[in-house]
Amino acid sequence: MKNLPVPNLSDSHLFAACTHPGRRRVLGYLAASTVLAGALPRAARAADQGAATAAPVVAAPPAANPPQPFSYDILAQKMKARAAKPHAERALSNSPLTKLTYDDYQRIQFRGDHARWQGKDEMFRLEAFYLGWLYKTPVELYQVEDGKATKMAFRNEDFQFYNPISAKIPETGALPGVAGFRLNTPLNRADKFDEMVSFLGASYFRALGRGNVYGLSARGLSVNTAISGAEEFPVFTDFYLEKPAPGAETVTLYAALESPSLTGAYRFVMKPGAATKMEVTVQLFLRADIQQLGIAPLTSMYLFGGNDPGNFNDFRPEVHDSDGLMIDDGGDLRYWRPLNNPPQLATSYFGAENPRAFGLMQRDRDWNDYLDAQALYNLRPSLRVEPLGDWGKGAVRLVEIPSQSEANDNIVAFWIPSAPAKAGDALTFAYRLSWGMLPLPPEEALAHVKRTRTGHGGVAAVKSKPDTRKFVVDFEGGLLGNLPSDANVKTRLTIAKGKIEQQTLSKIEGTKTWRFVVDVSAPKGAVIELSAVIEGYGRTLTETWLYQWIKE
Repeated sequence: MKNLPVPNLSDSHLFAACTHPGRRRVLGYLAASTVLAGALPRAARAADQGAATAAPVVAAPPAANPPQPFSYDILAQKMKARAAKPHAERALSNSPLTKLTYDDYQRIQFRGDHARWQGKDEMFRLEAFYLGWLYKTPVELYQVEDGKATKMAFRNEDFQFYNPISAKIPETGALPGVAGFRLNTPLNRADKFDEMVSFLGASYFRALGRGNVYGLSARGLSVNTAISGAEEFPVFTDFYLEKPAPGAETVTLYAALESPSLTGAYRFVMKPGAATKMEVTVQLFLRADIQQLGIAPLTSMYLFGGNDPGNFNDFRPEVHDSDGLMIDDGGDLRYWRPLNNPPQLATSYFGAENPRAFGLMQRDRDWNDYLDAQALYNLRPSLRVEPLGDWGKGAVRLVEIPSQSEANDNIVAFWIPSAPAKAGDALTFAYRLSWGMLPLPPEEALAHVKRTRTGHGGVAAVKSKPDTRKFVVDFEGGLLGNLPSDANVKTRLTIAKGKIEQQTLSKIEGTKTWRFVVDVSAPKGAVIELSAVIEGYGRTLTETWLYQWIKE
């Protein structure tokens, strides 16, 4: 079910919401962020071609909906007024759509010849996702032109239904909304419209940079994630999409956000490229006090890897969408925290004031480290958040959830403002999202963490100490990489709730890599926090390596 042969498409995380309902309090609509319509296996699709209408059909004209004045300010005022009223959920009434199964949903695909914005020289095309199965909140789409918003009408004729689902769905008729949408553009080749971004399920969305396949997700907001009590899942209920001018390289859309505790108005200005960038502006209006408000939340998957191999008996050396959390504090420090699949729910807070950036990254780009010819984990995008303006004091929170399947998105990261979120507050945030390979710049002065490996303490092949843990951290490049092996450098190491048994620092000859090794002991059940950075010649020479080890 995971590796359906559709380019730039993976539904592996969607099924998690059905098979592991106990995790939904923490992860919510993880599935909704990752499955896309039309993920039918090639064999089944070929067998059903006889049930498909082969001839191109002109898209049905929109229903008569009078245009209304629209701007971001108008949307913000509308959401502010809505926050003064009780929350009302938008639900799909009882119909054949509410009875669709997983298999049914995989047999529904938007017709490419019905895509909106197919005019001459238009660089973006819009396709909708069908309602039903997990997606039972009707979403309304509006097209914005010349300061006016017109509701976009979608009908069954816009979708292709493959047998046997074609017998369950009426052939014609207007739809009560859609589940979400995607935008296609010539991302990788000038002659082909590839999927660039999709918004599907709650407030989840995903995007691709050039050469990427889908991996991690973002969402509009997180509310009370992984704390005591119930988590809320805000929903994008309405999208307003500016019709791009012919030849335009950017596309702008706006979104209305609804949740029991708040409303929100969002603006996304998106530009595809080697790294697809989104300028995001957010206005929030709080109906109630919120215990934990998560800004710019990111969701990913880490099953196992070099630093946390687990006991999966898998032929693949590593399986993950992201391998680390990066935090740039805005000064001369950058932090790298390798991800884990912990034995119990784990959380870490990294305090900061006006950070320059944070993100979930996939640094390991070597296919040989994954050996997965279908999932292509080496091509999963990294995602960096760059706050714009004054975010003040707060913390980046990392949540790691135990998982036994790569179908589970078990990693969450977001910014928590230090100021309490109170009923009646109006909050504004702006940030830039960058999706892509995101390599470190070659002129980077700080050496970066190339890899982290762990194992039993002691001396390999001589006398191991299973009750201790060995951490091997390779720092590569930067000014440190050019220093000789006898350079006057040292490691500044800190540890909480553990004991350092021994440590060494040495250069690996013939490379630009310095290796730091430390053995640590701790009592059973302890949560040990480690931090290491290499310094010398009056300056910091590496990013700061952070690690959390839970002694089982």
